[in-house]
Amino acid sequence: MTELTHRPATPDDALQELLAGNERFVTGARIHPHQDAERRAAVAGSQRPFAVVFGCSDSRLAAEIIFDRGLGDLFVVRTAGHIIGPEVLASVEYGVTVLGVPLLVVLGHDSCGAIAATYDAMTHGLPAPGLRAIVDRVRPSIEHAQSTGVTDLDTFSATHVQLTVRQLSEQDPSLVDAIAAKDCLVVGLTYKLTDGRVTVVAKSTP
Repeated sequence: MTELTHRPATPDDALQELLAGNERFVTGARIHPHQDAERRAAVAGSQRPFAVVFGCSDSRLAAEIIFDRGLGDLFVVRTAGHIIGPEVLASVEYGVTVLGVPLLVVLGHDSCGAIAATYDAMTHGLPAPGLRAIVDRVRPSIEHAQSTGVTDLDTFSATHVQLTVRQLSEQDPSLVDAIAAKDCLVVGLTYKLTDGRVTVVAKSTP
């Protein structure tokens, strides 16, 4: 099995590594790096991932698979609709400040159930009580998209990714400092379920 032994050191290098892995996944040229016993032993004592992937919990959005990576490569945080709460912020900060990860990716996708559930609640009434946390956090993104004339769910999803990138980049002090120092880049990606390709829809700026 072919191995990728280096850890990308800069935000741009880390992004290119992720995009290259996604291209392998899309084209069927996956090399399945860092998925053997040697890698398992190598990372047992410590971890040095090169990207935090904050994505939707959708079962079709497994980061290590769609980016063709393996053990110790990605620090993954997932919630339905990639909604942000205290635990998410703490996990992201851990990846950036403690593990020194140079790239934070917000990963959304088309046909997102959290987006659809929120839009349905906005259109037809209150959701089940257990879903309120999702609806309350996704609603501002849909309302923002609607204010610009957007009407389709998949564009709502892309807008939600963009606003999540903005929220993390501008409101979290640790990320603000890391971005200003050019130690970390926050990138928004949307994933297309049918062909497996990711598209960059947002980037933080120092």
